[in-house]
Amino acid sequence: MASGAGRRFGSNKLLVDWHGAPLICRALSAVPPALFSRAAVCSPYPRVLALAEAAGFLPLRNAHAREGVSASIRLGLGAMTDLDGVLFAVCDQPYLTTESIKRLLDSFLESKEAVCALSWQGRRGNPAVFPSSLFPELLALSGDTGGGAVIRRHPDRLRLVEARSPRELVDVDTPTDLCGI
Repeated sequence: MASGAGRRFGSNKLLVDWHGAPLICRALSAVPPALFSRAAVCSPYPRVLALAEAAGFLPLRNAHAREGVSASIRLGLGAMTDLDGVLFAVCDQPYLTTESIKRLLDSFLESKEAVCALSWQGRRGNPAVFPSSLFPELLALSGDTGGGAVIRRHPDRLRLVEARSPRELVDVDTPTDLCGI
């Protein structure tokens, strides 16, 4: 999901240089398409979509990004409804590792009806994998409501997957956040 307006950041944070490349490129490399049957990036930004496509992702133009995160969820999930599950990731966690993504996927394969979410010391974070049985609830989301609302309705289905480091869950909201990481 790469559709945020970056209001707190003051600009499109995904295109800001971070260690020699746009921040979005770091996110794309942490979630390689080769791990998935299908991988997509939802964004209203042509440059983000071009970078995603060059990295092997299906670029999905989010014409309703102003509605909030639910628009990205519906758009992305609409291209994945035939799958057993879908991993939703945000693109502003620069220390997220491919190793953690693999562990999330392995956890899901062990329990295909669970919602598997990356966590640190029992605190749920992003990304998360949702089973197909919850797709209707995800597709029904509106406004700036994300998958957390679905997780809260099904706490018994939540399976936390511990990150290797708390840094993996840190996201970038302001320019100062980039300086601190």
